[in-house]
Amino acid sequence: MKKGQVYEGVIDRVEFPNHGKIILPKEDRVVTVKNGVPGQKVRFSVNKVRKGKAEGRILEVVTPSDLETESPCPHFGLCGGCTYQNLPYSEQLKLKETQLKEMMDGAVDGAYIWEGVMPSPSKEGYRNKMEFSFGDEYKEGPLALGMHKRGSFHDIVNVPKCQIVDEDCRRVLTCTLEYAKETGLPYYHRMRHEGFFRHLLVRKAAKTGEILIDLVTTGAFDFERDFGGREWTKRLLSLSLSGKVAGILHTRNDSVADVVRDEGTQILYGQDYFYEELLGLRFKITPFSFFQTNSLGAEVLYETVREYIGETKDKVIFDLYSGTGTIAQILAPVASKVTGVEIVEEAVRAAKENAEGNGLSNCSFWAGDVLKVIDELGETPDLIVLDPPRDGVHPKALRKITDFGVERMVYIACKPTSLVRDLEMLQGRGYRVERMRGIDLFPGTYHVETCVLLGRK
Repeated sequence: MKKGQVYEGVIDRVEFPNHGKIILPKEDRVVTVKNGVPGQKVRFSVNKVRKGKAEGRILEVVTPSDLETESPCPHFGLCGGCTYQNLPYSEQLKLKETQLKEMMDGAVDGAYIWEGVMPSPSKEGYRNKMEFSFGDEYKEGPLALGMHKRGSFHDIVNVPKCQIVDEDCRRVLTCTLEYAKETGLPYYHRMRHEGFFRHLLVRKAAKTGEILIDLVTTGAFDFERDFGGREWTKRLLSLSLSGKVAGILHTRNDSVADVVRDEGTQILYGQDYFYEELLGLRFKITPFSFFQTNSLGAEVLYETVREYIGETKDKVIFDLYSGTGTIAQILAPVASKVTGVEIVEEAVRAAKENAEGNGLSNCSFWAGDVLKVIDELGETPDLIVLDPPRDGVHPKALRKITDFGVERMVYIACKPTSLVRDLEMLQGRGYRVERMRGIDLFPGTYHVETCVLLGRK
């Protein structure tokens, strides 16, 4: 088998995150391809052959899988945002459960209670936050605003009918792209580091219906004189929306990194925050603070956390990687005290305001890296909740966390592979996995949230 050769084969299974396995008996090989589903017969080219392993790229689906249905999204396959829009939701859940349990069975020492994958209350239009990128659909093509093309770092796909956001978000997206084209200003070119338009950030609360819109550009052109910020704002406010626009913002970002970064934000209309409600509590959310992107699914997740953490009366709880303090405040009414630690200062400020607004006096929040701040808290917790970023917990921080020796710990993971790595240390330092449940916060994609209850051995 050599690079560049073309074969046909049937995808036998798909392992997390989206790695399809094709068995080729004649070549005595198993080839890994991305973005397929079990049962598809595909034609693929070999990209890499190394140490008995081979990777390929799907060229076409020769015969669809019996599991497949027509995708509800016209952009599916070209857009890189979703992986499983061509599977019925029940099959998506089965696939995620199979992948997740196989991974965890290999990572957990001993028996544990497996509770499957809970569905998202909303299967479409569930995202309360979307970051769209400016670019072109092909080199030197017309201006585009949407998602990265599947398998491409440069090309952008227009997604006016994206199914994982609601109609309000789609209308804001279309309006902004049309206006941006009228200005004739260029998008920011990631390789040449020149241009103007970078991202459009849209956030909408599922419960309150409030919408926050933020256009991210460089400082290469004057925002009012060259772009016409007041006119763009006027057009957005004239849109027929089911929700209410809480704020329209402009953020300047001259960083060379291709991420949404705040180097100065001005308010064009309204305010620079909006409110969302979860489990009876109200949360103030700012443009760049972390908040679960599926509000209704987040309620399912946080109810699981409350169930797993168990008896909290007269207990001190540490909520580490606390974001805007959602978990801390959900646990606070039934605990003695909850202390949250979060590295993003903007999120900590919002968490403090949220706790005050919700009338919770037994919550405190610290800004800083968990690894460093945990030594400064000056108290010992009875219970710990961990909700780290995608890369998991730093090994040194995990060592300090386990040194507290709490009886119960709940770990929330948005990336199962990071959880697998951290479980090795947690089990090695005296904890056992008691219960585990997946929560699907991301229908149509391969992502899945995992909630684990760990007890002291």
